[in-house]
Amino acid sequence: MKICVFLAEGFEEIEAVAPIDIFRRAAIEVITVSVTGNKVVAGAHAIPVLTDVLFEDAGFATDDFLFLPGGMPGTTNLGNHEGLRKLIVEKYSQGGNLAAICAAPSILGNLNMLNGKEAICYPGFENALKGASLSEQKVVQSGNVFTAKAAGVAIEFALRIVENIKGAEVAKSIREAIFL
Repeated sequence: MKICVFLAEGFEEIEAVAPIDIFRRAAIEVITVSVTGNKVVAGAHAIPVLTDVLFEDAGFATDDFLFLPGGMPGTTNLGNHEGLRKLIVEKYSQGGNLAAICAAPSILGNLNMLNGKEAICYPGFENALKGASLSEQKVVQSGNVFTAKAAGVAIEFALRIVENIKGAEVAKSIREAIFL
């Protein structure tokens, strides 16, 4: 299993880079995927990130875990990418794992991936969480869908995913190592 982190112009840097770091500390394979046609993608705060692969050159496996950081206009740009939307729908129909933080859960809601799920998002995007039960928690796992509120919980969000993939002990050891 690998985690595919999708980056579009205007992504929230903390919501992408902090989880990538946590996943790699947990020895989980991570690939960063640009949906821009350029391997260098600038975040919402003008921090450029060199991705591993372009979307059109990436090969996605059935067990891949799809991770969507938020930020604006990054969320809009991810949601507008036809290939990514198709991949998300395919992954969801196969029971695959999806994760989205901040504004990005709106992409899942707009694709009807949240029906009957508990979810959370950045305040103001709740109407896009179609079919979801809105949570009061900052990090939510509802079956195979993981959502989180905002950049301030990016590390907790990543650790929840690590716990799901590698177990509680691995997540605990990382938590202790970074003094969280």
